[in-house]
Amino acid sequence: MNHLVIMAKAPKAGSVKTRLAGSIGVAEATRTYRTILNSTLRRLGRDPRWRTWIAVAPDTAIAQRVWPRGVCLTPQGSGDLGMRMQRVFDQLPGGPVVIIGTDIPDIPAASVAHAFGALGSYDCVIGPAPDGGYWLIGQRRRPRVLNIFEDVRWSGPHARADTLSNMARQNVATLEERDDVDTVSDYLAWRRNGL
Repeated sequence: MNHLVIMAKAPKAGSVKTRLAGSIGVAEATRTYRTILNSTLRRLGRDPRWRTWIAVAPDTAIAQRVWPRGVCLTPQGSGDLGMRMQRVFDQLPGGPVVIIGTDIPDIPAASVAHAFGALGSYDCVIGPAPDGGYWLIGQRRRPRVLNIFEDVRWSGPHARADTLSNMARQNVATLEERDDVDTVSDYLAWRRNGL
């Protein structure tokens, strides 16, 4: 079974898109977050080629009624982003795992399917973002789960390079580059392209 995991925070004003909120306001940043999250779930959440999970933060938000039916929920747990994603790789049932976030609008199902297809031949898959990060990371998890997030410098231009350095002994497939919505210029470009 393939597992698609969406790393998501509870869509609460003031706790999502906080960097963007400094430029466009808390209400608009929260609306943007909810729009991207809901669009991602509509497009990818019920695809029969994988089981969709939402890895929820904070853990207590798993009981809130904001999450859609028919999607599996799991708590992210504590720690930095790498620790939380590693926990997902370590704890989900058997099968390949692909993780995405809620910063990339309009991820097509075909890209997720391509990532799972690549994991038939590769140990890992990564989808680069122009800012030095990535919009997708995945592992085959056979014959074992790999630890790929040690000493990654998050929220900066080195996250992808650091992660790839940790995967240096693995076969890694690279997907197409996709833009995220983290800054006001990202937001304005996204709005121009038909929010």
